[in-house]
Amino acid sequence: MHKLLEFDDKKLLRRALTHRSYVNEHPGEGEHNERLEFLGDAILNFLSGEYLYEKHGEKGEDELTRRRSALVDEKQLAKFAIEVGLNSRMLLGQGAKLDGGYQNPNLLSSTFEAVIGAYYLDNGSDIEKARKIVKDFFDSVPENIVVSRSNVDSKNRFQEWVQSKGITTPPIYKTEQDGPAHAPTFVATVFVDGIEHGTGTGRNKKEAEKAAAEDALAKLNRTYAGVTE
Repeated sequence: MHKLLEFDDKKLLRRALTHRSYVNEHPGEGEHNERLEFLGDAILNFLSGEYLYEKHGEKGEDELTRRRSALVDEKQLAKFAIEVGLNSRMLLGQGAKLDGGYQNPNLLSSTFEAVIGAYYLDNGSDIEKARKIVKDFFDSVPENIVVSRSNVDSKNRFQEWVQSKGITTPPIYKTEQDGPAHAPTFVATVFVDGIEHGTGTGRNKKEAEKAAAEDALAKLNRTYAGVTE
């Protein structure tokens, strides 16, 4: 068993593995993992930023931001989840299972975030213990993979365009959720200074926001030739 799954509080680990769809079908189960997912997402974003700051003393803010996005994106977190064995441990409802939930990158990445949040709590909210285990995951990602992904992050490219226009207000993303709990659809709209620039859909909030940024960039390409190159 992977050391990330070595918990003193087994109930906490079970909650981290429990998707909303399972709780819907088993009301007596208790709480699902979304609050832990929120915590784990915050921890991973902080630790990935710290990790890259220390590793790349020569890189500027924009490059570090792109690399951070690549290091904790859905695809990479889903790979971490499979390495740990979460693809066989997640507690899913029947609908989620039938929809291929055990191979769903969205569910895998979300569960990984939840387990990170739970691991932090199980270790007395000791960030050092979370840092140590997360660093091992980050170290395992080849540098060329991080660079390749960081070069195509649409949200960062759109923010760079906004900054290039002298706009100090960052893009604001507003996201709505639709569909069943086990297979939701997210619709995001990106605004700059209150003006809508693009919309997009995805299987989770991050994916929808990236799609909205891509839509905004595509519109800018049509309007201002070459500014987003």
